[in-house]
Amino acid sequence: MTLTPLNPALAATFAPPVMEARRWLEGVSFPPERPLINVSQAAPVDPPPEALRRAIAEAALNDPAAHLYGPVLGNPELRAELATQWSAAYGGVIAPAQVAITQGCNQAFCAVMATLAGAGDEVILPTPWYFNHKMWLDMQGVRTVPLATGAGLLPDPEAAAALITPATRAIVLVSPNNPGGAEYPAELLRAFHDLAQARGLALIVDETYRDFDARTGAPHDLFTDPGWDANFIHLYSFSKAYRLTGHRVGAIVASPARLAEVEKFLDTVAICPNQLGQIAALWGMRNLSQWVAGERAEILARRAAMAKGLADLPGWQTLGCGAYFAYVTHPDPRPSPEFARALVREAGVLLLPGTMFMPASDPAGQRQLRIAFANVDVAGIAELMRRLAALAP
Repeated sequence: MTLTPLNPALAATFAPPVMEARRWLEGVSFPPERPLINVSQAAPVDPPPEALRRAIAEAALNDPAAHLYGPVLGNPELRAELATQWSAAYGGVIAPAQVAITQGCNQAFCAVMATLAGAGDEVILPTPWYFNHKMWLDMQGVRTVPLATGAGLLPDPEAAAALITPATRAIVLVSPNNPGGAEYPAELLRAFHDLAQARGLALIVDETYRDFDARTGAPHDLFTDPGWDANFIHLYSFSKAYRLTGHRVGAIVASPARLAEVEKFLDTVAICPNQLGQIAALWGMRNLSQWVAGERAEILARRAAMAKGLADLPGWQTLGCGAYFAYVTHPDPRPSPEFARALVREAGVLLLPGTMFMPASDPAGQRQLRIAFANVDVAGIAELMRRLAALAP
């Protein structure tokens, strides 16, 4: 059978890593005494708290607007609430006109990037990178310029400066980081902001996991600048804080002028964000601060258990641990893609190899793994460590 024409940029983009890993489970059975430990995906598996589910059900039953198109950039009440809460949290001034709501944070990234870069342009991503960011750039014919990270998986602004060319359009940072777990210090984000501003670039900071940062207070002061929206763009996801992954609600905080361009993209691909998801996000912001604090405390407890367990695991090295993730090197002689697949049968563990987060030309990915531990409690983490220790070469 002859295929009809296929966009070469799309054809050259790698397959979704999480979906690829799920296929490793086909034909494998897991006995009751050793069930699968799935640490492959960074997303809550439990439903939202009952009070939030009741708010969604109430809206679905009694609010006719919950089933209709809404504003392309999101419902005004949610935009205003985020502007108010972010202004207080970051000590800056954010207006509702500087906020847009999207169908998840991945769409937020794609929409922003569509306003910044086209085929032949360049965007700097620290490695290990979030694979969906790399996938979108590949699909658009935008060249991803890898920025190797140093100790603690922290990127170096001076190294980034050396990578900037006339084709560079943006620098993208994720903090707390996916996949590395690193929490970028405020002074590091400020240094990248100053670099981007001096070179006429956009600085995109994806703070999907901000609610699970181990530090207290604002993670940076970028919103305190009077003209912060000249080159700073902030991305956020409601999915993790309120367990709304299936409802797809994210946000962009940027200049009104940029959001006017974002509106073109969003109107074309989605028309408007999910109404029930927006209602849920707004209800959560107004009512669930204490519940989210409890979720954060639980994640931090799991982080501590993961860090201790890895420290006691012979031959393993922790490169980063925070938010939902531990990023490690392993002692097995097999390359990480082969080892990760073997772990399904040998240990009943599903995780992702570092090659899914690194350039193919970088050999470091062959020794690295990402462990997404947010859905495994402290007892489950202890069992994970027992299984990994049993595989010691």
